[in-house]
Amino acid sequence: MHKLLIANRSEIALRVIRTAKEMGIETVAIYSEPDRTAPYVDQASEAYYLPGDTYNETYLNQDAILDIARRSGADAIHPGYGFLSESDSFASAVQDAGLIWVGPNPQVLEDLGDKISARRVARVAQVPPVPGISEPVDNVHTLVTFATDYGYPVMMKRTDGGGGRGITVIRDEDELRAFYSAHDSLQGSDLSKYFIEKFVPRARHVETQCGRDSQGNFTVYSTRDCSVQRRNQKLIEEAPAPFINEKVEAKLKTYSRRLFDSVGYVGLGTCEFMVTPTSDVYFLEVNPRLQVEHTVSEEVCGIDLVREQLNIADGGSLIPAGQPRGHSFELRITSEDPDKNLTPGSGTIDHLRFPSGPGIRIDFGVQEGNTVSPKFDSMMGKIVITARTRQEAVARVLRALDEFEITGITTPCSLYRQIFQDEDFTAPDGKFTVTTRWLEHKYLSKNPASSKAGIPQSLTQIPSSGQILGNVAPQSFTIEVNGKRVRLNVPNDFVSLLTQGRIRQQRRAAQPLRGNGLSTAQTQSEDTSLADSHGQISAPMQAVVTRVNVATKQKVAKGDLLVVLESMKMENYVYAPLSGIITDIMVGPSDSVDAGDPLVIISQEEGHSQSIEEEKANSQPAEKADEQADGQEEKGGRS
Repeated sequence: MHKLLIANRSEIALRVIRTAKEMGIETVAIYSEPDRTAPYVDQASEAYYLPGDTYNETYLNQDAILDIARRSGADAIHPGYGFLSESDSFASAVQDAGLIWVGPNPQVLEDLGDKISARRVARVAQVPPVPGISEPVDNVHTLVTFATDYGYPVMMKRTDGGGGRGITVIRDEDELRAFYSAHDSLQGSDLSKYFIEKFVPRARHVETQCGRDSQGNFTVYSTRDCSVQRRNQKLIEEAPAPFINEKVEAKLKTYSRRLFDSVGYVGLGTCEFMVTPTSDVYFLEVNPRLQVEHTVSEEVCGIDLVREQLNIADGGSLIPAGQPRGHSFELRITSEDPDKNLTPGSGTIDHLRFPSGPGIRIDFGVQEGNTVSPKFDSMMGKIVITARTRQEAVARVLRALDEFEITGITTPCSLYRQIFQDEDFTAPDGKFTVTTRWLEHKYLSKNPASSKAGIPQSLTQIPSSGQILGNVAPQSFTIEVNGKRVRLNVPNDFVSLLTQGRIRQQRRAAQPLRGNGLSTAQTQSEDTSLADSHGQISAPMQAVVTRVNVATKQKVAKGDLLVVLESMKMENYVYAPLSGIITDIMVGPSDSVDAGDPLVIISQEEGHSQSIEEEKANSQPAEKADEQADGQEEKGGRS
């Protein structure tokens, strides 16, 4: 291997470039317009421009990437994670072009890429998956029989889903029959892509970072716990997985080896499992690539996993892992707002200062002055913290968060401070209660009440002063009082209140008053930013439509789920910001949309223009709302 093209972007591209440089391998970067000034582009030996504004035109454009590989003289391609990393067709095209594919062979990608075929692989390998039917949906009678035998709740899952995409939790027979009927008639539905599984409500997401070379040598570099998730996507990862007994760890390693051996896996990959409070271990899936959280495994095993990938792809032997040393956490630094249910955002990084000192590693793909675009993944980079013990690592995380500074873009750091001081998370063995649903139940599914009805906090009105006093995630400002330097902590909601109040004053000054002030409709339009004056609901980001949850002429209430979008394997829900009737649907499953593209149009019925306060007063009971929210959650996640 002499010249490596990285078919990816941002921090993972930079991560691969750094290791390749140490190995004396030249590198080729590819970049779209928003990434023109990204650090990875400057660090590569060569860089080539990808024209276009969409995923399909740039980082998913197989022909364009292979053409760049030919023009640059690259003899190998590393796919990173996301984008084309799990595409068996791209892997085949790379090999057909006479290039080295840094990953498992195309047949393995095909066997493991579909959830039903992966379940079959697991059964052949004598690895127990979650109880379910390893066949596509055939008829409603089969589904009802399974649910009756195993008990409710159950899950309907798409075979091509991942990271919680295409999952619905069903709680009784009426819901199951309704799901079947709805998906039999909804626009673009395909019931043959669904199968059924038993729903396991309380479980941890535990995985193994594995490697296997062409000689059949196998190793587990470390276990990991990835249970802190939002929208079934990992947010905090740690290695080794804490508080699992020797019996569970032995099962995890045995099952992982069986899975890799059964398909002749060559390369690095991750086996993902559910671990229940009763120490049951169920197979979830195999991720046949490097994952975002590979860093924590590297820290505790002392092995460069990208170097391992390149060596194995070049025909070399793997380095067997020894006992893990120390404990490591990875914090994903994303452009997501914790005050808005971690809704992705964008902006320009005005100021950036990283923490430093013992045990701190920075893997970032952006720098000060860069613009974070809504067109791509919200993850900017990772802060990895390692110490001798888990307790010491927790303390080091809090110190690192105190040192980390970033302005111009929102991040989850205020939420991280709460998590790493939460007794549920920091508790010793026997009191550790964090499962895959813990974060959303404790921190994201709370007041205001409309949030419980399925509306993300980004669509709610300005909080009352009582809510402000309860906010525990302040912004910090350094001021001087009588010449003394003082740090002032101000609740985020209070800052938001001042900012939005000032914006509204400016709007009122620019608009003619009606009667004694703005009309109810005007006020409502300010609080429902996804809808324009004609009731058009627009996409908040560039994404692919995975599900349209409504039909034309259907009545919807504020907070009803309209459309599900996927962006970089992250599912994002678009809810109705107002009540009315669906008069037009402009998208269907698999359609690509840009930020601002129309999705659906809601015509507001007469009598539906009630105030936000009336909407809240008439909202459904919290218990029912929580059940609806549960229907969009699932046990596991993936990077």
